[in-house]
Amino acid sequence: MPASAQTPFTKATWLWETPLIRTSSSEILSFCKENGVNVIYLQINRDVKPAEYAAFIRQAGERGIEVHALDGRASWGFEINRPNIDRSFDWLAEYQKNAAEGERFAGIHVDIEPYALPYWSKEGSTFIAQWQNNVRYIVDRAEQLKLPIAADIPFWLCNYRTPDGSETLSRWMMRKYGAVTILAYRDSAQAIANMAAAQLSEAADLGIPAAIGVETINSPEGANITFYEEGRVKMSEQLAKASALMAKHGTFSGIAIHDYKSWKSMKA
Repeated sequence: MPASAQTPFTKATWLWETPLIRTSSSEILSFCKENGVNVIYLQINRDVKPAEYAAFIRQAGERGIEVHALDGRASWGFEINRPNIDRSFDWLAEYQKNAAEGERFAGIHVDIEPYALPYWSKEGSTFIAQWQNNVRYIVDRAEQLKLPIAADIPFWLCNYRTPDGSETLSRWMMRKYGAVTILAYRDSAQAIANMAAAQLSEAADLGIPAAIGVETINSPEGANITFYEEGRVKMSEQLAKASALMAKHGTFSGIAIHDYKSWKSMKA
């Protein structure tokens, strides 16, 4: 069954600057509502008080917007850093236990990019095995919290295979998480669809919902990576076209825009 038949089309954004919910919650939620956002990935920041999260999540819910707990870093791909994973999940478990109905996170979203570290390529298979072990651990912790969990994965992850060679690493990640956002950072509809095609096919084969992530931050990697230069109107046009192109993949589930702060500051 296509993802669109199971769940509403997702339009999401990442919100990394969590302290903004203290002073700018109405501004954030108004922008999201005006732009059709129905999911916010909100960074866990233990310096922000639980009551501030509760108020923001409640106000978001009143506008039909889900808030998912966002965390993860490159170091989470290595087993030695599992205590950092525990700190995040312990905080989330305590928060969920104490929060009232309507003030709890609706899901978990992780962004783990060990391949961004300078020594990643030297011992790829060893690192991949550690990453897999931490993913298993993270998914178990999410199950204990009875929360759905999704992860960001780059469009090229299908070029890596699991250490036993049995499948692509992207396919393995999809099976474990149950939902993904494929980071296909390009600034035209056709390029986005082309970049995401292989992993969208994998997701459809597995029956796994897959959203597509796009970039709005000024990128040193090149102008074709981000919509920073094009602005909001051009981005909206291209994303509508990209969605139409990707709809043929049965479990394509929506668009995620990285990130709130840079998207809001873009030129029209």
